[in-house]
Amino acid sequence: MHIISKKKIEDFSKIHADAKNALLDWYKILRNREFSNYVELKLIFPSADMVGRRTVFNIGGNKYRLIARINFLHKKVFILHILSHVEYDKEKWKE
Repeated sequence: MHIISKKKIEDFSKIHADAKNALLDWYKILRNREFSNYVELKLIFPSADMVGRRTVFNIGGNKYRLIARINFLHKKVFILHILSHVEYDKEKWKE
């Protein structure tokens, strides 16, 4: 999968250093695989949830959330937000 953009991971990791390894693991798994649909994605990321057209991934033992839009047809993952669990719960990312 082509992930847009790794810079969001790097920027978030500068503020939340404890998330860096988990985010890079997520990145490597997605970058080295291709998923045809959400069902295939759930086999590798069982905690991933669909919220509207977005996919929400638990990162770092559910301490962080990565919100992405995935285009399975074109094999692209657009990182929309990376948030702490507290920020995620405020639901401002849905706006």
